[in-house]
Amino acid sequence: MHEIKCPNCGKAFSVDEAGYAAIIKQVRDSEFSKDLTERMKVFETEKRNALEMAAAQAEQAKSSALAQQQQQISDLKLKVLTLEKDKELAVSNALATQQQAIADKDKTIIELQGLVETTKRQGALDTQSLKNDYESQLKAKDTEIALYKDMKAKMSTKMIGETLEQHCMIEFERLRATAFQHAYFGKDNDAKTGSKGDFIFRDYDADGNEYISIMFEMKNEADTTATKHKNEDFFKELNKDRNEKKCEYAVLVSLLEQDNELYNGGIVDVSHKYDKMYVIRPQCFIPMITLLRNAAQKTIEYRNQVMRLEQASIDVSNFENEMNDFKSKFTKHCKNAGDRYEEAIKNINDTIKKLEATRDALRKWNDHLGDAAKNLDDLSIKKLTRGNPTMAAKFAAARAAAPIDADAINASAE
Repeated sequence: MHEIKCPNCGKAFSVDEAGYAAIIKQVRDSEFSKDLTERMKVFETEKRNALEMAAAQAEQAKSSALAQQQQQISDLKLKVLTLEKDKELAVSNALATQQQAIADKDKTIIELQGLVETTKRQGALDTQSLKNDYESQLKAKDTEIALYKDMKAKMSTKMIGETLEQHCMIEFERLRATAFQHAYFGKDNDAKTGSKGDFIFRDYDADGNEYISIMFEMKNEADTTATKHKNEDFFKELNKDRNEKKCEYAVLVSLLEQDNELYNGGIVDVSHKYDKMYVIRPQCFIPMITLLRNAAQKTIEYRNQVMRLEQASIDVSNFENEMNDFKSKFTKHCKNAGDRYEEAIKNINDTIKKLEATRDALRKWNDHLGDAAKNLDDLSIKKLTRGNPTMAAKFAAARAAAPIDADAINASAE
């Protein structure tokens, strides 16, 4: 049960659950309706105000949007106008550029066509000229080959060899005045030993001293020769000729073995078979002489030094020989004098009768002593150093350093 008190009179009464629930529902429905009615009024008012405000804002937004739209339309129209002008200008420029490019292209095409035509004409002329030159050279070569074959067919073996010798002589004579002013180059005509080479080369220094010599042998043969020779077949004879003519080097100038790559490669050193011997082709003739001569020129100063040392040694030996000869003669005279003196003493002691003979012996003894004294007096530095520049220079140096006592030198000589 629920007790409910009247809000107006203050009287309390009791209601069961069902009644209480009905009362509560009634109160609630009444309050809810009232509240709902009030809320609906407020809502209507707010709705009206909101609609009015929204209408005003919409009108304002519409006006603003319309103005903005008008401005955008104006801007777009201006942009469209500008773009149209730019487009027209770009089209105009592009058209002008294209027309200029087409004109330049046409001009270039015309120029290239003219160049092609000119090149074709020049190429044709050059081709014809080259063809003519080639045909001329070919004819000249054919003529030269024919002449060479004819010459080779007519030449004997001796003539072939003489032609190679003549070639080498001409090559040397071309350079004699400029490169070989002091040199000798000529035929080896001395056959007294039974054989001879072809040419001998000798060169001399400024003092006329020989510092290099070469024996040359030239060998060639006809293409039709049945028995072909080899270069090695001539080494022994060339070495013999070189030694007999006292030449330092031996060189075989050869056209033999024309298919041999060894000899076609340049200068071939065959010193392992014969000392200082070489085999060359004719084109290496002048380079070979130059090579050997330049190498020998580097030894000139050493040769001169050796010669000076040898000469100094000879001068000293001559001085010693003269001194020894004087000592030998002096000793011999002294010995003779002693022998005569002993003989005289014996004769005096043995017999007065022999006084005459003793006197003669004493005179002879005296004569020998006189000869010895004369030889001693004649001995002088000047005499001993005559014709001996080395010892003269040494005594002059010693005399300049300290005075020379001739008596002391003669005493030491004894």
